[in-house]
Amino acid sequence: MTTLNEVARHAGVTPATVSNVLRNRGKVGAATRERVLASVAALGYRPNLTARALAEGRAPTLALMVSSIANPFYPEFALEAERAARKRGHFLLVCNTDNDINVGSAYLDQIAGTLSQGVLVMNADLHFDDLIKTQGHGASVVLCMWEKPDQPPGVPCIAVDFRQAGRLAAQHLIDLGHRRIGAIVGCEPGGVQAMRYVGLVDTLSEIDPALTPTLERETRYVEDNVEGGYAATMELLDASPDLTAIFVSNDFPALGVLHAAADRGLRVPEDLSVIGITDIHWARLARPALTTVAVPTAQAAEMAVELVLDLIHNPRKEPTTRIADEPWLVVRKSTGPAPKS
Repeated sequence: MTTLNEVARHAGVTPATVSNVLRNRGKVGAATRERVLASVAALGYRPNLTARALAEGRAPTLALMVSSIANPFYPEFALEAERAARKRGHFLLVCNTDNDINVGSAYLDQIAGTLSQGVLVMNADLHFDDLIKTQGHGASVVLCMWEKPDQPPGVPCIAVDFRQAGRLAAQHLIDLGHRRIGAIVGCEPGGVQAMRYVGLVDTLSEIDPALTPTLERETRYVEDNVEGGYAATMELLDASPDLTAIFVSNDFPALGVLHAAADRGLRVPEDLSVIGITDIHWARLARPALTTVAVPTAQAAEMAVELVLDLIHNPRKEPTTRIADEPWLVVRKSTGPAPKS
C-alpha cells in the first residue's frame, strides 16, 4: 500500500504539503497542488482513515442504529441520512440491532466515540440510560423520529408528531363514512408506535365516544412486519367480519393487510378500506396503492445529521429537541366510502 511519504517523494514536496492538498487546507500553489494530485493518481494512494482518526482524535463517520434493516422504512431513512452526512464530508455506518437490546448496547460501547463521532438512533430497542452513558463517554447522540414532541426524552432528538398522523388517518376514515374500524399496531401497548394509535382513538372519541369501546376490542398488537399484519387481519376478520376499515400504525404491516384481504376474497376498498402511516416506497407500488399518512422522512434525516454534527462541535448541557414538519394525508386507492350494507 502506498504511503503518504512515498507520494511526497514522488511529487518532490513534504508530507505536510501532501496532507494539506488532500484535506484542502493551508496555502498551496496551483502548480504544486496539481503535481501532488498527479502523484496521488499515479501511485494509487488512498488515505488510511483509521490512522487519521487516531491521529486527530476524531472519526470521519457517523453511526445510524436501526432496530430492523428488514423494515423498508429504515433503509429509506438511512439513504437520506447518508446523503446528508456525505454532503457534509462524513461517512454513515448503519448498525442493525435486530430488535435485540444487547446488540444495541454492544454497538454503543464499541462504536460511539471510536469509529463514529456521533450516533443517530432510530427506534432501536435501547435504554435511555445507555444513550446518556454514551454521551458521557464523549460521543454525541441524537434520537431520530421521536414520536412525542411535547414530551422530550432527555436526550437530543428530532421529533415528529405521530399522534397527529393517527388523527389524520382517523378523520379520513370517518369522512368516508366508516364506523366499524379495526386497528393493527406494530408494537406492544405503550411501545414506539403507540402515539399513532392514541391519535386514532382520540379522534374517534371526539367524533363519537361509542366508537372507542368497539375499537379497543378490534385492536391487535403485532410484530412490525408484513406477516404480522397478515395474521392480525385474518384474526380480526374472523372475529368481526363486518369491519369496513382497518387502520395500521405502519405501512409495512399494512401490506400484509392487503394480502390478507385478497386471500379472503375482499375487494379493497369496496369491501374493506386500509390506511397506513409513514408512506414508504412500497406503499406507492402496492396494488391497490396504499392510502397512508406521510411523515417528513427526508427532512428528519437531514435535521438529525445537522444536529449531531452541531453537538459534536458545540456540546450542550441541556438536551435539544427539534421538531420536523407535521405529517400529511396521502390518498391513494386503498380507501373508499364505507359499504352501505
